[in-house]
Amino acid sequence: MWVTWREATRRALYGDGGFYLRERPGRHFRTSVHASPAFAEAVLRLLGEVDEALGRPPALDLVDVGAGDGALAASVLALAPPELAGRLRVTAVDLSPRPDGLDGRVAWAPAVPDGVTGLIFANEWLDNVPVDVAELTPDGPRLVLVDPRTGEERLGPAPDERDLAWLARWWPLRAAGDRAEIGRPRDEAWASLFVRLARGTAVAADYAHPVDDRPPAGTLAGYRDGGAVRPVPDGSCDITAHVALDACAAAGERAGARATTLTTQRAALRRLGVTGARPPLALAHTDPLGYLRALRRASEEAELIDPAGLGRFGWLSQSR
Repeated sequence: MWVTWREATRRALYGDGGFYLRERPGRHFRTSVHASPAFAEAVLRLLGEVDEALGRPPALDLVDVGAGDGALAASVLALAPPELAGRLRVTAVDLSPRPDGLDGRVAWAPAVPDGVTGLIFANEWLDNVPVDVAELTPDGPRLVLVDPRTGEERLGPAPDERDLAWLARWWPLRAAGDRAEIGRPRDEAWASLFVRLARGTAVAADYAHPVDDRPPAGTLAGYRDGGAVRPVPDGSCDITAHVALDACAAAGERAGARATTLTTQRAALRRLGVTGARPPLALAHTDPLGYLRALRRASEEAELIDPAGLGRFGWLSQSR
């Protein structure tokens, strides 16, 4: 049975018994949330900046989109000082069941609530919004169809006019055989999230590439049990592709964003105090255990901002 990659991915990840309805991401790949507590601390600092910009409202929202096991939401809440924690409304958004043992103060929901005042944070969410794959032929772009049981591919019809327009603007295909992931569903997903923000900031952190440097072979990939696997959309693995965050930014602006910043995770986290700086060697003599703790912390921070790793992630921040 041949279907588009968008439909095959939707079924594999979110259909009956889909990968993300039965699995927790931490089992299969390492995210920034699990790499170091410094990530949650940085999100808390960002939340504090949003709180200050909003004039410290009586109720401040933190919405963690694609929450997985809820670790980020729970960690930020646990780290928040009492004055802020008392005003926080924390919501973890995920289609999977609520994890056992999650802090009872964290609400669990299948969708972002309306009227958010505060911070919406989507960490590695957009890369799992299913998209179609197109390939350029001598007759123009064609959709790539896939057999969900085997991952075998063949070419199908041309994309519709909206997707052709998206490709022309955001991912022009140059040579026969070049492939693209059509990111229009992600633009729409980001815009639908942003319109639920009444006041505050929405952030997407994800694998990304810019319009002037799209990979000619595309980025479709599979992950399972901590390693890369062939992307077969049979529900046995994660199916992911990098995000055209610049296109999402334009969609957010159409949805009402008044301020946009598009940068790297390295730059964003360094601004929020994650530097990876090693402790002074003298500390090893005066407080050996403290030195080892600080050295471990520096190593964790360095992983978050590594320009060849997690630091390469794109960070899209939009406010109203």
